[in-house]
Amino acid sequence: MSKTSIRGRRLTKAHKMSFAAVATIGAAAVAATLVPGGAGNTGTAEAAVAPVALTQVVDAQTKAAQSSLAAQAAVAQQAAAADAAAKAKAEAAAKKAREQKEAASRAAARKPVFANNLDGWIKEALFIMKKEGIPGTYAGIHKNVMRESSGNPMAINNWDINAKNGIPSKGLLQVIYPTFKTYHVKGTKFDQYDPVANIVAACNYAADRYGTIDNVNSAY
Repeated sequence: MSKTSIRGRRLTKAHKMSFAAVATIGAAAVAATLVPGGAGNTGTAEAAVAPVALTQVVDAQTKAAQSSLAAQAAVAQQAAAADAAAKAKAEAAAKKAREQKEAASRAAARKPVFANNLDGWIKEALFIMKKEGIPGTYAGIHKNVMRESSGNPMAINNWDINAKNGIPSKGLLQVIYPTFKTYHVKGTKFDQYDPVANIVAACNYAADRYGTIDNVNSAY
């Protein structure tokens, strides 16, 4: 074998350094793979846990805020419903009051104003009698009033048979209490001395017994 081939197989200094570097790098790589995971990755694990905990806190706060908003919305809705109900009730009451006032105004407008004297009493009595279907005329009422009491609504008979029986005739048309009670017309005062009530009750009685007050020409 020649010297040249032997020399060619010898390692040069550069080759030895290259092999040493490769060996060092390999050893470092092996060492790295042998380091326990908990020792070399502690920072990374902690960094991974922190965002998870923060996310949980944010989620809890969000749910709490949503729950609070829902509760507030429910309270606001209940308050709005109560306000609406109160408003509707107030409007209904106001409407009823207006209707009652309007009805009273119409009734007042329909009823004439009568004088507080014999003429007014007879006219008011005729107004009521017309509505109640009780016959009679101004002349028929007037003639009987003048004969029975001379137009005095407080007149009372204390000497005839009725007086002796304890039920004296009273008022413009001298009506006894049992007759007044039986023939009293609703809407007039329950008072024998009230001129309008007395006339209407007497005319109601006369209509039942004689057909009309106009047919009465003497004590009845």
